[in-house]
Amino acid sequence: MQYTPPTTKDLADLKKELGMTGKQLAELFGIAGDHQWRKYTGGNAPRPMAPQMLFFAMARLELDGETIERVLQRMRRVGATIDLTGEPDFLVQGGEPQL
Repeated sequence: MQYTPPTTKDLADLKKELGMTGKQLAELFGIAGDHQWRKYTGGNAPRPMAPQMLFFAMARLELDGETIERVLQRMRRVGATIDLTGEPDFLVQGGEPQL
């Protein structure tokens, strides 16, 4: 796999496009909080975003709830424990992102 992570500008543009706070983006990307989000978007040496992390967030924006649940069930079948309850209201409902 070849992958180049988004730049800090790319992530700032995404934040603006979605109209989300750092806290909301942290939740979308599955990280602890806005303080963790800032590690990817600023400072002298921002962290590069792993492809899995970016894929997770973009899947949550683009896939419908049924498809996401099917993937989560598959994860559970291989032994994972995962619960995305309390998801933000910007996630896909009826096939369209709710931004």
